[in-house]
Amino acid sequence: MDASNLEGLLNEYVIPWGINIGMALVIFFIGRLVVGIVVNMMRKLLVKSKVDMMLINFVCSLTSAILLVFVLMAALDRLGVNTTSFIAVIGAAGLAVGLSLQSSLQNFASGLMLIVFRPFNVGDTIDAGGLMGKVEKINLFSTILCTGDNREVIVPNGKIYGGPITNNSARDTRRIDLVFGIGYDSDLLKAKQLLTNILAADERILKEPVPLVAVAALADSSVNFNVRPWVKTSDYWSVLYDVTEKVKLTFDENNITIPYPQMDVHVNTSEV
Repeated sequence: MDASNLEGLLNEYVIPWGINIGMALVIFFIGRLVVGIVVNMMRKLLVKSKVDMMLINFVCSLTSAILLVFVLMAALDRLGVNTTSFIAVIGAAGLAVGLSLQSSLQNFASGLMLIVFRPFNVGDTIDAGGLMGKVEKINLFSTILCTGDNREVIVPNGKIYGGPITNNSARDTRRIDLVFGIGYDSDLLKAKQLLTNILAADERILKEPVPLVAVAALADSSVNFNVRPWVKTSDYWSVLYDVTEKVKLTFDENNITIPYPQMDVHVNTSEV
């Protein structure tokens, strides 16, 4: 190969390709550096805004991946690679994956909503998705509950966010709704006073709001009282159980009857 052919080869192929490869590498490494700076700035802003750390990690990782794809596309374009078809392939693959993982994406989106809007926190007791339990962990795809009998239940976030959520721990105080029935032949005013005394004697029951003791209904076989004391949320179950037991014992001591279902059979006899 003579000098003129070698010079032509260098000018036509080696030098242009060398420049393109060099520029592509520069674009890739500088782009990756810029992506790192942008992601770090985003992380600092999110941390300062007191966003959940799980969400921060996810958003930063997703942003980094998307920006790196753009950097890679720019580097390939500098090499002369047709990126249009490459983008189309990525789009088609993304659509196929999205359709196949539709339920998982729903759980993922619901997980983001739970983390962002925080209808409950770890440690709260909730009713959601047809279950009641204490929240132990909130993941992007599922929430882990611990039931009252110490079972661990993993609930998909889509099932939780797609229905009503009752947060039993959101407020400092709760009202206990109780109904007690007495017989029609029992002393109504005496029963009402006994119920009032029981509530007043329990120090866990709050003085404000004032506990309610009121005749609610004249039922088929009983006179029903609505008894509604207010307590600290942490005392809810213990007060409910203790008051129910105390009412039964006090009514028994004072001859106040609590009706129960019964059937009276009348037999008519006639002489044959």
